[in-house]
Amino acid sequence: MNKRLTTITIIVLLLVLAGYLIVDRAGTGETGKRTPLSADTPEVIDQWIIEKVFEPGRGQLYAVVAPAGEIIFLAGESFIAAYDAGFNLLWEYKTEMPVTALSASGDLLYAASQGVILVFNAKGEKIDDWGPFENNSMITSLSANDSHVAYADAANKTIYILDKSGSLITLIGRSGEPFIIPSPYFDIALGSDNVLFAANTGKRRIEIRKRDGTLLDYFGEQGTSPEAFFGCCNPAHFALIPGGFVTAEKGKNRIKILDADGGFVEFVSSVNTFVPSLPLDVYSPDGKVIFAANPADSKVYVFRKK
Repeated sequence: MNKRLTTITIIVLLLVLAGYLIVDRAGTGETGKRTPLSADTPEVIDQWIIEKVFEPGRGQLYAVVAPAGEIIFLAGESFIAAYDAGFNLLWEYKTEMPVTALSASGDLLYAASQGVILVFNAKGEKIDDWGPFENNSMITSLSANDSHVAYADAANKTIYILDKSGSLITLIGRSGEPFIIPSPYFDIALGSDNVLFAANTGKRRIEIRKRDGTLLDYFGEQGTSPEAFFGCCNPAHFALIPGGFVTAEKGKNRIKILDADGGFVEFVSSVNTFVPSLPLDVYSPDGKVIFAANPADSKVYVFRKK
């Protein structure tokens, strides 16, 4: 009976995800074709180039994380894999369900698969699993530091703060000002000082909060200008870098650098052939190299400054 209930729950979540994508495309007039940005976008030259493209060939790709740029972790529809800096395979772990988010801290890797968080050691051995914390979870982002692990649940519009044993400490979004999450894009980043950054995508902004959820500040607005976030549900993905952020948008599939106050610095990729409705998951270990996982073609793009 439990297996049958789990199967039904998974089918329902997949149907919800498909519905989100259809609504997103209809709302922005997207066709799914690979087209560059429209002519109304201010002309700003991209300051980065694609240095390398890597195709793992293990199914659809969803997430990338590369702590210190020395080990590159990739995850997707039925796998987690670790590579060295030259993209030589170190280890691989097969999963029964898609892996939608990754985060690394110290010698541990955390991976979200459905509503469960899997914990791996440096050898790729699964040493623990946490959850599910909710029956209908849709984990879209993970972020770990030395003392905590945070994850974002787009289905429940909630951020969960856990300790390093997987015990729940705080729920953010259940009280006070709620998150507006119209589609399955809900990204977070937990700083070393436990300051939480969260993409409130329905409001087209990144919020800065205390660990208890108290709102400290935010930045972002809707628009097509370089500093703004276009259309619905943006920024779809972002990552912390020294002095600011790297963000990825959907609708107009562009990747850019913002400073610590949310001010525009430069485009990484604004005129490209990426599918508009499928943003790339982004990660940068140092702000000098950016790894981007493209779910449309299941390739990793490595960007460096020109």
